[in-house]
Amino acid sequence: MVEQFFTGNAVCSVSDGGRLIVPPFAAKALGHYSAPLSLFVGCHESDPCLVAYGKSFQPILYADLERRRVIEEAAAPAVHHDRARRIFGYVEEAIVKSDRSVGLPPIMRRRAGIGRLALCVGIGGTFEIWDAELALHEGGSDLRELAAWHLELNQAA
Repeated sequence: MVEQFFTGNAVCSVSDGGRLIVPPFAAKALGHYSAPLSLFVGCHESDPCLVAYGKSFQPILYADLERRRVIEEAAAPAVHHDRARRIFGYVEEAIVKSDRSVGLPPIMRRRAGIGRLALCVGIGGTFEIWDAELALHEGGSDLRELAAWHLELNQAA
């Protein structure tokens, strides 16, 4: 059962060192108010972005991995191993500090092409972290609209 729901969206500045301030909607879902906590950051299954979630989401990921393995194992056993590596091997733990800042793991940031502005979008049990410009040009229509809106607001500020 999902314990944390990420609902909302925001654009966050990313420092040269790859730090960003976790947006309020995500901090609220994580229950982050004072103590440092873990945020797991990995690659999205099909989109050029990152996926972030709290530790309590890991059993859900494993259950879904096993459900999909049973369905696919006879036809495509290698698919399971690739998916398992992406979900549990190609992920890094990042510590959210009391000021809500978190360092995006360099390999993850590089893989998703995240530059100076990140678009964070809640998708239920996880949230996505996109490079804002990439989302504007390569995301689905709703994501492109969100990115355009936030980038216009950011330029006006």
